[in-house]
Amino acid sequence: MTAKTGGSKAAKSKETPAGRWVSYRPEIKVLDCTIRDGGLMNNHHFDDEIVRAVYTACVEAGIDYMEIGYKASSKIIVPGEHGAWKYCLEEDMRRIVGDNKTGLKLSVMADAERTDYHGDIRPKKESVIDLVRVATYISQIYETTVNLMAVSTVPEYELNEGLELLAKSEAEAIYVVDSFGVLYSEQVQHLVRKYLHYCKRAGKEVGMHAHNNLQLAFANTIEAIVLGANMLDGTMAGLGRGAGNCPMELLIGFLKNPKYDLRPVLRCVQSSIEPMRAKLGWGFDLPYMLTGLLNEHPRAAMKFKATEPEGDIVEFYNSIWE
Repeated sequence: MTAKTGGSKAAKSKETPAGRWVSYRPEIKVLDCTIRDGGLMNNHHFDDEIVRAVYTACVEAGIDYMEIGYKASSKIIVPGEHGAWKYCLEEDMRRIVGDNKTGLKLSVMADAERTDYHGDIRPKKESVIDLVRVATYISQIYETTVNLMAVSTVPEYELNEGLELLAKSEAEAIYVVDSFGVLYSEQVQHLVRKYLHYCKRAGKEVGMHAHNNLQLAFANTIEAIVLGANMLDGTMAGLGRGAGNCPMELLIGFLKNPKYDLRPVLRCVQSSIEPMRAKLGWGFDLPYMLTGLLNEHPRAAMKFKATEPEGDIVEFYNSIWE
């Protein structure tokens, strides 16, 4: 006996981000912040060949954006203190990318407290930059997004007020930023849903920038994808401050968009990024785990790891617990 096929039409199922996560969503954009976030481990002193290798890998892999560094104020330059990618002067960027006649868009991060927006950011027609991401705590025609940092430390009412204000801004996306690598999946769910509530009605996207103190950066990024976040950050081999970030090779390996090619990322990780690991020392480690568990900035862990010889881990735990 066969089921009847005529008569009534099948009800249309409502498509949801979770229903499509095993396929791919063409609206998802991936941003590589290897040089920008990784620069926090070496004061932005990357050789041109490393920056060029990451740029080339991003172009060949079909990645949407590459964040090439910070846009700190040129008024605070101290010769030798920081490398070129702390300031991203136009001549330095063009030395790597020329006129960037590729499908890759270039991004810089402007720290709300350390950037002269009038003097340091040129009119769009004079720059190779496409996207300016503004990093800020709650307290010229480019694409712009906002990274709302250290969200794990912000009281709920302040976050609501901040999102209400940002929803009215010109920013095209607002990022959930797990600065201290402390969030668990339930917290990511809560925050992404909250951001979507404010962003979607204002026509904005939600992004996810995760740190790996508790080894949850990739898992939390997937959680954000399932809920509907469409702007995703990753770094090659997870290179980033402290415990690092969501590894780009995992992220584009997970995404099903055929435009992404994993091979150039693998080559870059093997030949350019991994050789720096012993010197820069990013990645999951006990001191970073402990600051993550306690919702603390990783600066104490970075200082502990820089001590020669490295101290006692239990004493370190006691010192930050107090």
